[in-house]
Amino acid sequence: MDFKDLKRLVDLVEKANVSHVSIDENGTKIEIKKEFSSSSQSVVIPQQQFSQFQQAAPVAPQGNTQAPDSSENPEKAKKDDNVIEFKSQMVGTFYTSSSPESPPFVKVGDSVESGKTLCVIEAMKLFNEIECDCSGVIEEICVKNEQAVEFGQTLFLIRKA
Repeated sequence: MDFKDLKRLVDLVEKANVSHVSIDENGTKIEIKKEFSSSSQSVVIPQQQFSQFQQAAPVAPQGNTQAPDSSENPEKAKKDDNVIEFKSQMVGTFYTSSSPESPPFVKVGDSVESGKTLCVIEAMKLFNEIECDCSGVIEEICVKNEQAVEFGQTLFLIRKA
């Protein structure tokens, strides 16, 4: 193996998605190791782990949302003790259904139970199904389909059953 072959081999390993190449040719052993600088991992966090934070102080909605803010309307917040603000646990794009042709997962007035899919949030090209962690009736859908949502932004108002 000459220098040109060795250079081509190094270039090939550099471009390929491999971390280690070992060649033994005519008693000559060549070993090339490559460390990846970043790893791509997907972590799915169940919505139920965050239920303790759902009664926290509301985050001011970003953009043009219809989300009611209890600081703007304290009377509504006091009257609706049975209404839960279901908040986003991630930043991404909100979708009401799994595809444009599909019906929405939920509509205003629908009864929901723990574990029912409410929406999908796309984050970093991953579509995360967001499940309800309580039982009740959908009072209001606070964001529009294909709208960008922030962490802590109210997505749904759910009246406890």
